Amino acid sequence: MTQPKVRKHRTWLWVVELVLVMLLATAILYVSDYSHATPEATAVAATATTLDNGTLAFGNPDAANGIIFYPGGKVEYTAYAPLMQALSQKGFLCLLVKMPFNLAVLDTGAANGLPALYPNISHWYMAGHSLGGSMAALYISDHHDLFDGLILLAAYSTADLRQKNLKVLTMYGSQDTVLSADRLTQYRDNLPTDAQTVVIEGGCHAYFGDYGVQKGDGVPTITREQQVEKTVEAIVAFAGV
Repeated sequence: MTQPKVRKHRTWLWVVELVLVMLLATAILYVSDYSHATPEATAVAATATTLDNGTLAFGNPDAANGIIFYPGGKVEYTAYAPLMQALSQKGFLCLLVKMPFNLAVLDTGAANGLPALYPNISHWYMAGHSLGGSMAALYISDHHDLFDGLILLAAYSTADLRQKNLKVLTMYGSQDTVLSADRLTQYRDNLPTDAQTVVIEGGCHAYFGDYGVQKGDGVPTITREQQVEKTVEAIVAFAGV
């Protein structure tokens, strides 16, 4: 009399296992499909100092100013090595954080403990590109006492930073069609009233890094090198270096 119940129970177990396998396969496919750093960016990354957690350090560890950078979602973090190197040449220590499966949302606290490794640095800034920028904003909202400011590259803050006593710089390219203009406007009120905005004429979403063309992005009218140069100029002016 109990045999039909046993078969029904086994059927449900089989269905659950099948669903779990499908979900796992979907997740694996999702995280394995990401934008790779170019060979040139990889070569620049090889010049950095690698910390125990995979973070890449560029520049003088005794610099006055430090930047902790969260990479964009599903972008190999070494793609941002050229930008980090360029900033380090202007006097910043730049810490390029490695994220699990190239997704900062999986480790928003990746910056924990990094400032303490460099006690001689007087001014710290959180920064990030796209999803990494939003996660950097989320992190700094709970650790604002450790930082002077936030740098958002093609990103916005879903966290309310108005009362955090932070300087904020938002930058994006005029040709960027990946960044949502509606969300940029929607979350603008989360930033301090004196937050700065810089629009890079001719710039696009992908050119803050070096990982090729990004799907859905606009057509840039400047080179990646020019966008990096303009980005560095704006950050130097913002930090008052």
